[in-house]
Amino acid sequence: MATHPFVIEATHPCLPGHFPGQPLVPGVVILDRVVAAVEALHGPLATLRLPQVKFVQPLRPGERASIVLEDTRRDGTPRWRFRVEREGALLASGELVADGPALA
Repeated sequence: MATHPFVIEATHPCLPGHFPGQPLVPGVVILDRVVAAVEALHGPLATLRLPQVKFVQPLRPGERASIVLEDTRRDGTPRWRFRVEREGALLASGELVADGPALA
C-alpha cells in the first residue's frame, strides 16, 4: 500500500464559494488528489471511473490528510481502492478504475 500526504491550502481558488465563513474542501478537489496520487505511481491514465465513492467527514483547508492506495487489479484491469484519512480518521473511501491504457 502506498500513502500520499497532502494539504489543501486556504488560498486554493475553490474555497471562497465553498462555503463562505466555514470553508470545506470540495469532494472533487479531494478526488483530484486521489487521481494525482495514482498517476504519480503509474503515469497518466487514459480513461478513469470512480464506481464507488463515499465521503464520511469534511476536510478543512490547512488540515493534513493522507491518501492510502491499495492496488486491486483484476483480470488485467488496473484498479485501486483508496482511503483518505486525517490523523487516522476516515474522510473518504472508494474505488478508481482505469478503463484505458496509460497515455504516452
